[in-house]
Amino acid sequence: MNKSKVWKFGKDIDTDAIIPARYLNIQDEKELGLRCMEGIRPGFAVMVTPGDVIMADSNFGCGSSREHAPIAIKGAGIKCVVAKSFARIFYRNCINIGLPIFECQEAVDATDEGDIVLVNLETGEIINESKNLRFQAMPLPPFAREIAEAGGLIEYAKKFLL
Repeated sequence: MNKSKVWKFGKDIDTDAIIPARYLNIQDEKELGLRCMEGIRPGFAVMVTPGDVIMADSNFGCGSSREHAPIAIKGAGIKCVVAKSFARIFYRNCINIGLPIFECQEAVDATDEGDIVLVNLETGEIINESKNLRFQAMPLPPFAREIAEAGGLIEYAKKFLL
C-alpha cells in the first residue's frame, strides 16, 4: 500500500463534470486525464500526483454512461475513488476500465482534502494516516477485482478468455 493524497469532491458529481463532453472525441487515456475535472476544479490534473485518491459524497459519476469519465480519472493518475455511493453505470464502467472504487461513507465523512491515506485495493481497508483512523470499505467482488487488476475488461479477456 502506497501513501496517497486525498482530493475531495461533493455530491452528484456527474460525468460531464469529470470530463466535459467537448473532449469525448479524445481516446487517449493520458490526454483525457489532462482534462479531468477541469470544469469544476481547473488545474486538477496537473496538481495530482500519480497514486492520489479521490473521495466524494454520494452519487459520484451520475449522468451519462460515458466510459470517458473513469478513463479520465485513471489517466490523471488517480489510484482509486472512494465515495459514499456511485451511479450504477459509472460503477460498472470503472470495473470495465480497471479503476478501483470503494463505497465507504465513514471514510469520506472523516477525511479532509489533503489527508494522507493508505488504501488496500484487495481488502478495502482505508487508513487515514493524517488522523490515525481506520475504515473498512466493502472490497470489490473477486471477479470485479480480477478485471480491475488486469487493467480492465479488454485486458482481462485477452489474458483469460482468448
